[in-house]
Amino acid sequence: MLVGSRGRTCGTNMRSIDVANAENATACRPHGLKVAEKRLKVTELVLRCVICGAGALVAVLVGTDTEVMEIFTLEKRAKFTDMRSLLFFVIANGMAASYCLVQGLRCAVCLFGESGSLLLSKPLAWIIFSCDQVMAYVLLSAAAAATQSAALAETGQHEFEWMKLCNLYRKFCTQVGEGIVGSYVVSLSMIALSCVSAFNLFRLYGNKGKSISVW
Repeated sequence: MLVGSRGRTCGTNMRSIDVANAENATACRPHGLKVAEKRLKVTELVLRCVICGAGALVAVLVGTDTEVMEIFTLEKRAKFTDMRSLLFFVIANGMAASYCLVQGLRCAVCLFGESGSLLLSKPLAWIIFSCDQVMAYVLLSAAAAATQSAALAETGQHEFEWMKLCNLYRKFCTQVGEGIVGSYVVSLSMIALSCVSAFNLFRLYGNKGKSISVW
């Protein structure tokens, strides 16, 4: 009888410990989710600030690039509008900087505002996700096109008798090259940002019936 009483007492104690552990885990889970959510918001804000700053810098760097070469009494000025790929390049980076400036302000208001965060609806999440995806593809396309044009200007094309333009406009080509390197930083940041917006979108479908406070 004594052994049976001790067994029942031990079983009761074990069940009490299990219940207490479960209650502690439940209490800690919302705090952990809030911390992870805040880190995700900060990551998105940082990425948008990087894209905004770097994109504007690239657009200004290439857009203001110019060099004048004198041939006898003639002057030939090289500028980004002389190449369609560079024109598209400057416009794409300017668009990305402007877009992320607007989205960055929204993120800052949500993160540091009095409300703390906003309820993200599925239509709004789809709009943000789609815009981020489009900007990522546009930036990559612009960087690839500018890279190809820069390579042709640097190496020329012997079969078509295209001369090496960078031998004539060295300063212009150097500044364009710096802009292209910066554009790949912008593109990679935009790809990472697209992954964040994709996560914000598709987790709405994994929590049916629950309101999720995100961007």
